[in-house]
Amino acid sequence: MFTQRPIARLSQRAAQQLRSAPVRSTVQRRFNSSNAEVPSWAADNAFNQERESVKHHAASTSGLWLKLSIFAVIPCLIGGSINAYNLWNEHWEHWDHMPALEERTEYPYQNIRVKNFPFGDGDKTIFWNSEVNYHNKDKTV
Repeated sequence: MFTQRPIARLSQRAAQQLRSAPVRSTVQRRFNSSNAEVPSWAADNAFNQERESVKHHAASTSGLWLKLSIFAVIPCLIGGSINAYNLWNEHWEHWDHMPALEERTEYPYQNIRVKNFPFGDGDKTIFWNSEVNYHNKDKTV
């Protein structure tokens, strides 16, 4: 009794597989037409209409973003660059009115060194700029 059920299932599966192949090939042949015409039911389909409207919307939106990139973003970048350049020059003009680096007061919280750096003379950081940074170990208040 238990041996007949698996055999019955196997025979049913085999029959389904044998039956489905010719049906499948017939259906595929039926839809593979050599005629280039679109069937009347395909053009009026709601899915196809929505798909066409999405394509149209995507084309118009990409055109809008192209125009925005050319006529809005590029001028804004140029204006921002000019503004940054002017602010940079103002900043360095301000530094010209300050006393020399050697004459400025050094406070104990500036340039704290717990141990020497492993490069250079051990007193200067990796990002040390001699035009802006100054440190004299003997001069702290």
